[in-house]
Amino acid sequence: MAKIVFALNQSLDGFVDHMAFQPDPVLFRHFIDDMRGLAGILYGRRMYETMRYWDGDPFEWDAPEREYAAAWQSKPKWVVSRTLTSVGPNASLIEGDLAAAIRGLKAQHEGEIEVAGPELAHSLTELGLVDEYQLYLHPVVLGHGKPFFAGPRPPLRLVASDRIGGQVIRLTYVPA
Repeated sequence: MAKIVFALNQSLDGFVDHMAFQPDPVLFRHFIDDMRGLAGILYGRRMYETMRYWDGDPFEWDAPEREYAAAWQSKPKWVVSRTLTSVGPNASLIEGDLAAAIRGLKAQHEGEIEVAGPELAHSLTELGLVDEYQLYLHPVVLGHGKPFFAGPRPPLRLVASDRIGGQVIRLTYVPA
């Protein structure tokens, strides 16, 4: 059975903004390896549209960017959206009963299915379907933006912490 993991970069004051966090080479390597190990990725519409960047193959990409793109392209992606009518390669729309769809994905797959996006993660948290939270803390204070937790923070228990690269700490929590 797969485990649902919400993992995302976060500022010290609790906000997410993919444009504010440029990973150093060690952290980017971590993300490449992490992507390779996933069973798949769950997206809401906005995060999926942002990540579609990796469906491309711009000539200016360096070798690590090409590696990340290849890993991302190879993974099944499931997109939760009420407005999209189609999605790109290796992606499927989730429509209807969200809880039943996610329980089905968990039963059909092994390993980790990553949730990308705080609003979708909040919905899945409310349904009791997130098994683990990974907060990648960056030494940045944004002062505004979209919070990592889109609603009340669920009761959590810290199970691991590790430093990745020069300045990022990953905190791993499970529901308490």
